[in-house]
Amino acid sequence: MSASTDALRLSRVSRGAALARLALRIGGRYAMRSPRLLFASVERRGELRHDLALRSADEVAEELGSMKGVLMKLGQMASYIYDDMPLTFRSAMSRLQHKAPPMTAALAASVIVDELGDVPERVFAEWDPLPFAAASIGQVHRAITRDGRAVAVKVQYPGIARSITSDLRNVGLLKRIVGAAFPGLDVRSLVDELGARLQEEVDYVREAESQEMFARYYDGHPVIGVPHVLFELSTSRVLTSELVSGATFDELLVWDQHEKDLAAETIHRFVFRSLYRLHAFNGDPHPGNYLFHRGGRVTFLDFGLTKLFTQQDLAPLVDAVRFLVFEKDYEAFRAALEQAGFLRAGAPVPTETVVDRFGQFYGTVLRDAPMTITSAYASAIVRRFFDARGPLAPYSDVPRAYVIMQRINLGLYALLGSLNATANWRRIAEEIWPFRNGPPSTPIGEAEARWEAGRASTTPQKVKN
Repeated sequence: MSASTDALRLSRVSRGAALARLALRIGGRYAMRSPRLLFASVERRGELRHDLALRSADEVAEELGSMKGVLMKLGQMASYIYDDMPLTFRSAMSRLQHKAPPMTAALAASVIVDELGDVPERVFAEWDPLPFAAASIGQVHRAITRDGRAVAVKVQYPGIARSITSDLRNVGLLKRIVGAAFPGLDVRSLVDELGARLQEEVDYVREAESQEMFARYYDGHPVIGVPHVLFELSTSRVLTSELVSGATFDELLVWDQHEKDLAAETIHRFVFRSLYRLHAFNGDPHPGNYLFHRGGRVTFLDFGLTKLFTQQDLAPLVDAVRFLVFEKDYEAFRAALEQAGFLRAGAPVPTETVVDRFGQFYGTVLRDAPMTITSAYASAIVRRFFDARGPLAPYSDVPRAYVIMQRINLGLYALLGSLNATANWRRIAEEIWPFRNGPPSTPIGEAEARWEAGRASTTPQKVKN
């Protein structure tokens, strides 16, 4: 077996065996410690349980990080979306956002040779063999181009596509490993969706085009930044873009609350402006994909999971917001959900139940007043989303066109909840909703309005026939 194949444990059998060994180690450790737990004092019992949980969480994080693909992506999501996960697991899994175990320098160099035709030291004027970030699909190296530009070079793990396919067949073992992280959730549907989306992310040509689309649209924006792509140094397995430095999400968490609120507002504006104005979604919102700067400036990274929407896709979503938030026409709100496919037409449930179930996802914009999004609020949204026992469960679904959007919404709430962010989200949304086009409601909104006016004056207008 080649080094690259061995490194990612490509086969279903080998990846399944690794998970099985991990489950047995953790289960055996708890079994061996059970007599000590039984006879220990109350205080000592708590210490022993904490030690067991921490060691187990560390092993799960290490195993998922080394296996990459769907398994690592699931660990990333677990670290920031599901607040009910035990704290020890959340802490360990958070390492997967940007500190996953990397591939060797030699293996990364071999990908550069295959894709760009020579060793990295000759392709680039300077090349750092140590990656500064490693994620579920590839890892990122710093480099200096021959013409002196500082760049980030994302190198894809060899064989990652095959490993994704293998992961999708190991749901039974996966449930045993991550059951503590996602109690009560349908892990299989989550893994299936991740696998389908990850298979799209493997194509770096597609990602480069998506990233450059966002970069061009947000060029010159006062608080939103997207690095431009260097297409001459990018291929299907190597993506080179401008290098940007900034604070990580963990560093942002120790900034003062005002800075957190500004960063949260920028993230919120990026998500909904991208949807309603650019008609695109960047579908991987985990904290490792953001860099933060003072004054609310945020740099957005990683566009491998980008979904484009048509006017037809967005129409029922716009209608749903308008009918629920402004017109209070609940029957029309229900009809919009049915048109989009979220609710089966003619479902034998009262409309007030529909409003109660789906209205919670609009909770931040129902009132024209400042609102603090807490971790508890975000967790309630996640629990409601995954509730398979409610009266609407047999009649509701997430249509394929909106699956990524729901993942973004859950991730957005989780991020803003982690920041304890406060804003008048309704006023900010009204600036962006195409049927409102409201006036600026914050200093960032005023700066954004000036940017948009400048874009409009420099964008060539289409000639009408």
